[in-house]
Amino acid sequence: QVQLVESGGGLVQAGGSLRLSCAASGGTYAMGWFRQAAGKERAFVAGISRNNAVTSYADSVKGRFTISRDYAKNTVYLQMNSLKPEDTAVYYCAATRDSLALTRTRYDYWGQGTQVTVSS
Repeated sequence: QVQLVESGGGLVQAGGSLRLSCAASGGTYAMGWFRQAAGKERAFVAGISRNNAVTSYADSVKGRFTISRDYAKNTVYLQMNSLKPEDTAVYYCAATRDSLALTRTRYDYWGQGTQVTVSS
């Protein structure tokens, strides 16, 4: 059974930073971070391949967010810098049995989400 538990969300001022964590159990998978703002679809933010060799980012976060993984802790991180009010959303981590994926439908397991709020 795969379980994903996110943490690290909160309230931050524009220009600030947060680091989200996703503790995984039940295996090693390609992982992704998604976010869903109020009234909007859940959207891809960043992804990392199972062997950490490949990462991918949405254009809106390139240069500001960094995804990484610590195998020893089986935890995936999303370092978010230079945050903007438009980054406000519930952030979800997800795991896929597939290779690195950019679309929501290709992910098999999801965490419960963590709220990130960026004030202007």
